[in-house]
Amino acid sequence: MIVRIMGEGQVALADSHLAELNRLDDELLTEVESGDGPGFRSTLEALLVRVRELGTPLPDDSLEPSELILPSSDATLEEVRAMLRDDGLIPG
Repeated sequence: MIVRIMGEGQVALADSHLAELNRLDDELLTEVESGDGPGFRSTLEALLVRVRELGTPLPDDSLEPSELILPSSDATLEEVRAMLRDDGLIPG
């Protein structure tokens, strides 16, 4: 799957990593819903770090359709709240 991190670019990520990322996404969803700013910031950064570690960056001139769009690391709790679906940022 192709994942875009807003403001950074795209990475190719194997579907086999979704379960691990979903655990972080569930934690992030809980923190956003409860308004836990410090927890939100920490978990968002952990999620983005794992995507960067597990994914393979695509060239900057590549414009593949993104199957998943994640906020930048400096996104606010309110910005992420607006991006959330019922099951978080990552479906499943």
